[in-house]
Amino acid sequence: MSAYQREVQIALEAVTSAAVLCQNVRQGDDFVALAKSDKSPVTVADFGSQAIVCRAIRAAFPRDLIIAEENADALRTEDQAPLLARVVAEVKKVVPSADEAQALAWIDAGISRDAAPRVWTLDPIDGTKGFLRGGQYAVALALIIDGQIEVAALACPALDDEGSIFWAVRGVGAFQRTAAGDKPIEVTSTSNSAKAALCESVESGHSDHDQSAKIAAALQIARPSVRMDSQAKYAAVARGDADIYLRLPTIAGYQEKIWDHAAGALVIAEAGGKVTDIDGQPLDFSLGSMLKNNRGVVATNGRLHDAVIAAIAKA
Repeated sequence: MSAYQREVQIALEAVTSAAVLCQNVRQGDDFVALAKSDKSPVTVADFGSQAIVCRAIRAAFPRDLIIAEENADALRTEDQAPLLARVVAEVKKVVPSADEAQALAWIDAGISRDAAPRVWTLDPIDGTKGFLRGGQYAVALALIIDGQIEVAALACPALDDEGSIFWAVRGVGAFQRTAAGDKPIEVTSTSNSAKAALCESVESGHSDHDQSAKIAAALQIARPSVRMDSQAKYAAVARGDADIYLRLPTIAGYQEKIWDHAAGALVIAEAGGKVTDIDGQPLDFSLGSMLKNNRGVVATNGRLHDAVIAAIAKA
């Protein structure tokens, strides 16, 4: 396959196990949520998923840094003891030998925020609000080497009847894992924007829906926008369910986090598409946890990219 065969194997095993944990929690009788400082919900599944994936990466590649979304500080407070107990219980369903100290340490294995020559980035549940409301969510993992994404694994447990897993390696291609094996995926050949399908975030706080509507009108897109949570939108574009994904800034100066985009960006690129910021500049993954040099995100099938960027500039 490539020099990254071991990395792909570990990444796929990790996101698959994390997806099992997430579905176990989702199918349970309750969701336990904790409000983070930015008011986005954190669930038992977020913490448990991060523990499972970071454990796998640490075991296989102990020298690699991990930039993940969560940390275990809140779980260590006395008033969150019931939440911690639930997290540990869910982790033990996947790793029976796990204990509380290990679960906390695995979660905190992802607290790095600085750039490094070799670093993994993880969103344990991308689209937590979608997870909570029964919509789409993803477990998104990518390996960045010298600022370039080399490996991606993207589990979308609510996509399709049984969930879907996607993976990509730079220069090798993008694939969807099926019962029959790994199936290559590719973007659409749509070149007429009027025939394009556009997808965007469900949450208006994540992307400017009004601006998106103006851009769609400028491109003469007739089909209604498809609103979907998480990096499942990247998967939708990569396998041809949609042609365009827009994430338009809602706050001046807002910086995107790398864990929200790295895995999906490589899957689309290796499927033949293109991902940039709204100014048409490549996403810069060399600066640690934030995309400091970029504004927003535009992902397309490639053929439509220049037209979309031009429409954004005029909107």
